[in-house]
Amino acid sequence: MWLPCGGTATVIGKRHSGAGQNLQTHNYTMPNLAINYQDIINASQRIKGHAVTTPLLESQLLNQQLGGRVLFKSENLQKTGSFKFRGAFNKLCKLADANQLNGVVAYSSGNHAQGVAAAAGHFNVPAIIIMPADAPHIKITNTKTLGATVVLYDRIKEDRHAIGQKLANEQNLSLIPPYDDADIIAGQGTLGLEAAHQLEALNLRPDLAISPIGGGGLISGIATALKNHFPHIKIWGAEPQNYDDARRSLVADQRLANEPAPASICDAIVTPIVGELTFPIMQHYLAGAKAVSQESVLQAMMCCMQDLKLIVEPGGCVGLAAILAGQLDVRDKVTLVVLSGGNADPAMLSRALGAS
Repeated sequence: MWLPCGGTATVIGKRHSGAGQNLQTHNYTMPNLAINYQDIINASQRIKGHAVTTPLLESQLLNQQLGGRVLFKSENLQKTGSFKFRGAFNKLCKLADANQLNGVVAYSSGNHAQGVAAAAGHFNVPAIIIMPADAPHIKITNTKTLGATVVLYDRIKEDRHAIGQKLANEQNLSLIPPYDDADIIAGQGTLGLEAAHQLEALNLRPDLAISPIGGGGLISGIATALKNHFPHIKIWGAEPQNYDDARRSLVADQRLANEPAPASICDAIVTPIVGELTFPIMQHYLAGAKAVSQESVLQAMMCCMQDLKLIVEPGGCVGLAAILAGQLDVRDKVTLVVLSGGNADPAMLSRALGAS
């Protein structure tokens, strides 16, 4: 038996500013985007009590080295080790409330897989997860442990969406996309809402924010929330070199796919192309995106372990990698950095430590 999901709150023409602070009104002329701030408020009510309120951390030593105040939203401490639980739970909650949840199928390199598997377990419905055969072993094992059936595929030769759609049709399952879905985007946006409240509780107004980009679900949701609270904030994305489709797409003002490239250690954010729903949101809110080297990512992983005492996977710390590489100037600024996941194999952690 599953418990009913939380209710929704209605906020019209206003934004939440955190406990004990005044509500402020921002008048936006909004384009026709997949989600709005109200959708994130509603999602936050659904996941309340189910998702973890992750901490906002900082290192005085790192602040001194960088010459600014850098705060880390530590989503590696979320259930299943990444932000993906937020969107998955919000999506399944809406399906359950509409009596449309018989079971689910999803495709993922690991973090969305675990988020969907955990949410399906809460609602006591079966989950089939399509994962690339070269996904980190820890992610495959954890997904199975959460009760899901794992189907492996060749990410070079096979189409994961086609496999998922076929299984959904054959077994009457709901296909849960990893990023290009309004309910998924709104669920991920609760991270930004949460961070905004935490920053306001510290009486901070951030100048910059940087977050990993894969298909764009996370950064689209975060940007929607942060821009409502802090209209003047500049929001940047980060992604690995050779898989910088978001950066190139934003420059070209159209969606551009990734070309075939060597495998990246940032498996969690390697996607063919940014989403049809997420890209217009990114265009509307983002200042741009940075492409980071593998060496910078390994350095960022080591920095997280040494300075923040956190285990963060390669794709989860690309924002910090961009800062450490000097690609984003944080001197004399307040900067929010999203650490999106912590599902790193021991071998990858050893590799990061060996890169020092």
